[in-house]
Amino acid sequence: MTAAVKGPASYFPSIEEKYGRQIPEWKDLIRSSPLTKHMELVAWLKTEHGLGHGHANALVAHTLAKDTGR
Repeated sequence: MTAAVKGPASYFPSIEEKYGRQIPEWKDLIRSSPLTKHMELVAWLKTEHGLGHGHANALVAHTLAKDTGR
């Protein structure tokens, strides 16, 4: 039996379905942004790419955590 996905990654299937991009594409966009602060990145994803707050927050949280090794 596989363990249920928890945390920000639990949003990933619905993000891919709703916005039509794979998670690695979103992460590349986040990493290529000149912005570095969590909430700045969330606001940018919402205004420039039309993501909802929860989806943007999950992507940023997961990306920043993986990049900093947390």
